[in-house]
Amino acid sequence: MSKLKRNLVVVGIVLTSVTAVWAFQLGSRTAEEWADRLEREERVQGLKIEEVVAGLSLKPGDTVADIGAGTGVFSRPFAKAIGSSGTLFAVEVDQDLLDIIAERAAKENLGNISTVLGEYEDPKLPTRDLDVAFFHDVLHHIENRQDYLKATASYLNPEGRIVVIDMIRDHPDAGHKDQPEMHISQDEVEAWMKDAGLTLIEEVDLFEDKFFLVFGRR
Repeated sequence: MSKLKRNLVVVGIVLTSVTAVWAFQLGSRTAEEWADRLEREERVQGLKIEEVVAGLSLKPGDTVADIGAGTGVFSRPFAKAIGSSGTLFAVEVDQDLLDIIAERAAKENLGNISTVLGEYEDPKLPTRDLDVAFFHDVLHHIENRQDYLKATASYLNPEGRIVVIDMIRDHPDAGHKDQPEMHISQDEVEAWMKDAGLTLIEEVDLFEDKFFLVFGRR
């Protein structure tokens, strides 16, 4: 085999691997398709956004990362809760989604939202003083969850928290029934967090079909 052919084969393998990871994490949808899906009125109503914001006990001046922010459905309310003295990092691996977030933040005059282009195994946050890292309906989309959570924990300040809201495995209303690899359990999340140096400090009873877990350093 010639050197050129070998190089083409390697490129093909790399692209196939990247596509597989992308498909696993984003479900093979475009940014526009995700925007339509994430901003559906019936979905937004079921997110209980006001109750989630209250459950996080955010304060003016806090630094918060919305991991897998999508179109900013939670980013915008978080940004309002922490005020102009706080910073909201909206993290995504898709620049098109970040552009949507920035556009909608500008329309609502939310100057404290900064978009961050993360990587598949690291959110690549520009701070090591994070108060809250928030995952909503996101962790099950991440392939290497344990490594990603460990990376995320490295950006927390000593009192920082990681919050995970995700579907309860085997719940009748849980999605992705034909993709068991996208189902995670609370026990698994607690084990991954323990490996990252965090422990469960609060469990919020808000959803019937999702767990709402808060982790920190005791």
